[in-house]
Amino acid sequence: MALPSALLRPMTLGVQLHHVLIGGLPLAATAGLVIGTVFWIHLREALRRGGPPDAVAVLPQALALAVVLEFGPMTAGLITAGRSGASLGAELGAMRLTEQIDALEVMGRSPIRELVVPRVLACMLALPLLAIFICYLAIGAGFVAEVMGGSMGGQQYLNESLRLLVLPQVVPAMLKTIFFGYLVGLVGCWMGLTANGGTEGVGQATTRAVVVSIFVVMVANVLMVKAIQLVTGSGG
Repeated sequence: MALPSALLRPMTLGVQLHHVLIGGLPLAATAGLVIGTVFWIHLREALRRGGPPDAVAVLPQALALAVVLEFGPMTAGLITAGRSGASLGAELGAMRLTEQIDALEVMGRSPIRELVVPRVLACMLALPLLAIFICYLAIGAGFVAEVMGGSMGGQQYLNESLRLLVLPQVVPAMLKTIFFGYLVGLVGCWMGLTANGGTEGVGQATTRAVVVSIFVVMVANVLMVKAIQLVTGSGG
């Protein structure tokens, strides 16, 4: 796929990036705050009840690792799959229904280059940023919860949060979101381009785009986690 060609049309790419990234920020912010707070509540109680007296000290490390390595990237992928997958399927499906795509082909312009590539690249660029945003807010929510309702000082919490986060683990976890973005963009666009059957077909294409996008993101996550473990030697 000619993904680099989208860089030659910064305005088109910028519009799509704004739609995916800025449009996804409210959900990402909510998810990050909820994940951090709920994780802190459940894990702190479990450590307090079932662990030794100092078991709560590992809470910041556990939260940071879980969020950065898994919850952040996965949540960003699912948010984009649900929101942008539906949008891509509906938008391109409507363009297929109104024969705009046929018009592009008649003019000798490639629908893949004109429509698909900017949308796929926008998803690939936006997803890592959403994942980082979610991780930042989740760790921040745990920090606020601990300072307000826990026994650990703020500086100690931050130090413990960063203790086990190392680049060989963090970087692959963030980079896999680029592949999630590629899958979401590709599936959403494909479902839209292949829509048929009038307005009902557009609705079906939108539904398929969401369902298939979520499915491929979850499957890809499992496969990539194992691949990352094999490459980095962190799988034991």
